[in-house]
Amino acid sequence: MQAIVIDDEPKALEVIRELTRKVTFIEVTGYFTDAFEALGYMQQNAVQLVFLDINMPDMSGIQLVKTMPDPPMIVFTTAYSEYAVEGFELNAIDYLLKPFSLARFLMACNKAYEQYQLRQKTPAALPAIFIKSGYEQVRVELESVLYAESSGNYVQFVTPHQKIASRLTMGEAEALLPVRHFIRIHRSYIVSLKHLHKIDRKTVWIGNAELPIGPAYLSDLDKEIK
Repeated sequence: MQAIVIDDEPKALEVIRELTRKVTFIEVTGYFTDAFEALGYMQQNAVQLVFLDINMPDMSGIQLVKTMPDPPMIVFTTAYSEYAVEGFELNAIDYLLKPFSLARFLMACNKAYEQYQLRQKTPAALPAIFIKSGYEQVRVELESVLYAESSGNYVQFVTPHQKIASRLTMGEAEALLPVRHFIRIHRSYIVSLKHLHKIDRKTVWIGNAELPIGPAYLSDLDKEIK
């Protein structure tokens, strides 16, 4: 999926440059501080996704989107929350408030990727992501993740062959895992729907693990499997 980034602040461009290096399914083909230059680039090149600042000189991000008869997917990136309603009225994929975390950025990227697959009318393949574990960035194929488990100040991502611990909250872990393929079943567990092979009113079985279902999450799980 080809993307560009438009922001009048070079430092903001560099932040997104570093974040996108950790997202395997997005290729950023251009970084622009000038909205008109970016518009000219999009007229000559295929672009599926734009990370777009709102408050820019000469032309705001919202004005830029309104000039395009068939805009690509848009993720707004801004320090100003007051533009959120107008941004979503333009069918933006997401609205990121600066400064945003890697987990929040990946959540927006996952939304864009799923929408891209729908537009291509192909099944949404699960991407790979990089998860910070200690001092390393570990590549994790989401297809292989069985479940995520909260453990103190860490979350463990469990695959058939390994456990990868990362200093995250469960909310941040939930943002990393595409909502179509994973579901939270307990305050301490998020499971892969693909790998779930048995369920009763209190327990799910996934891989070789037997995991509890929290009462607050049972109705959402029932809706998902019906």
